[in-house]
Amino acid sequence: MKSKIMLFTGILALAAAVFAADPPKNANSNADPAAASTNTASAERNSEEADNTRAEGEKRFRANCSRCHAAPHKFPPRMMATIVRHMRVRATITDADMRYILAYMTQ
Repeated sequence: MKSKIMLFTGILALAAAVFAADPPKNANSNADPAAASTNTASAERNSEEADNTRAEGEKRFRANCSRCHAAPHKFPPRMMATIVRHMRVRATITDADMRYILAYMTQ
């Protein structure tokens, strides 16, 4: 009985040593460099698209809203969505203009 306990303890110690010596592999360490560069390019493209959307939103804000309103104040996005929807009806702003203006006002 004593030898079985010692054998079990030895196996358990060996298993613990093996798992402690082999750290878990990171998901990014197995990725190939092409995939990493694709992810970087995708992030840059998304950033560029966000900048273009913001610039377009600012342009449409100046064309539609600035004749009555000063520079935009910072409101929470949910409140800003309500305000822009309300003004869309009052100022007859198109849906596309509303989306660009909302993106500009919430960024």
